[in-house]
Amino acid sequence: MLLEAFGSFLQLLYLAMLVLAVVALIFAVTAREDAYRAADKQKKSFWLIILGVAVFVNLVIPILFLQIAGVIASIVFMVDVRPAIKAVSGGGGRRGGSSSDGPYGPYNGGR
Repeated sequence: MLLEAFGSFLQLLYLAMLVLAVVALIFAVTAREDAYRAADKQKKSFWLIILGVAVFVNLVIPILFLQIAGVIASIVFMVDVRPAIKAVSGGGGRRGGSSSDGPYGPYNGGR
C-alpha cells in the first residue's frame, strides 16, 4: 500500500514537472525576440530549444535525471528570464499605468 502511494506521488511529480515545462515554453514562445536582447538574456531560439527539449523529455523519455535538468531550466526561465523580459516589454510591476508613462512618471509632451 505504501508503494502504491509513492507511485501516485511520483506520477503527480512527473505531471507537475511537465506542466511547468509547458508553461515556461508557452511564455518563451509568446515573448518578443527583441525583448530577450534588450533584457541581456540568451536568444529566444536558445530558450525555445532548451524548454522544448524539457517538454520532450518529460513526455517521451522518463529518465529522472533529464527531467530534473528540464525542471531546473524551466525554473531559471520563470524566475530570471521571464521577469526581465516582462520588465523590458513594459509589463514590469506597475499597476494602472497609462501608455504615456515614462520610467520616471507620466510624460506630458513638454508642457
